Amino acid sequence: MPSLISRHLVVHGRVQGVYFRASCEDVARRLGLDGWVRNRDDGAVELVAQGEADAVEELVRWCHQGPQQASVTSVEVSEAEVDDGLGEFSTRY
Repeated sequence: MPSLISRHLVVHGRVQGVYFRASCEDVARRLGLDGWVRNRDDGAVELVAQGEADAVEELVRWCHQGPQQASVTSVEVSEAEVDDGLGEFSTRY
């Protein structure tokens, strides 16, 4: 059985109001990941993604570009604790 990893990301740039959260959720679900994505008050988007390492890394790569309307300037990536209760990837409001 593959081991799970979890990553916490904060994505900066023009990432709110450009379907970043919805697109991120679509990509994460297609990759079979658990976790969540939400807007932050400072204009960034924050997310936690958990799953097989290759799938998590693919989502991290996607976050460096985002959807077509986005303009990502930087992405902070850190390790996060694997959480068995995280659940299917969703948008938090």
